[in-house]
Amino acid sequence: MSAFSHHLFVCGNQRADGHPRGCCDPAGSGELRDCLKKALKARGLDGQVRANQAGCLDQCEWGPTLVIYPQGIWYGGVKLEDVPRIVEETIIGGKVIEELRIPDQWLNTPEGKAAGKQRRSDAAR
Repeated sequence: MSAFSHHLFVCGNQRADGHPRGCCDPAGSGELRDCLKKALKARGLDGQVRANQAGCLDQCEWGPTLVIYPQGIWYGGVKLEDVPRIVEETIIGGKVIEELRIPDQWLNTPEGKAAGKQRRSDAAR
C-alpha cells in the first residue's frame, strides 16, 4: 500500500458547555469526520486520502479544528458546509482556504489562543 497523499486529523475532543477554551465536538458524534470520509469516498479518494478522528489537537479556541498532513495545513472554525470546499479546493486542488486557515504564528501561542477565542465569539454573533 502506498502512503496517503493527505491525512486529515479531525479533533474530536469534548468539553462541558461554556468551557472557556471551547470544544471541537460537543455532541461527541464525530459528524465532521464522518462527513469528510463520505465526501472523500464520493470523489473516489478513499485509499489515497484518510480522515481520522483525533484527540485534542490543542487548538481549542479555533474549534472545530483539523490538520492536514503531510502539508501541515491547520483549519479552524470548520463547519459541515466547509467539507466540499476542503475536499475540492485543498485536497484535490492543492489550494489553502485562507478564511479557515489557522496562521502558523498562532499555533500554540497565547496570542493565537486569544485570536481564536475572538474569532469563535465573532462567529457566534
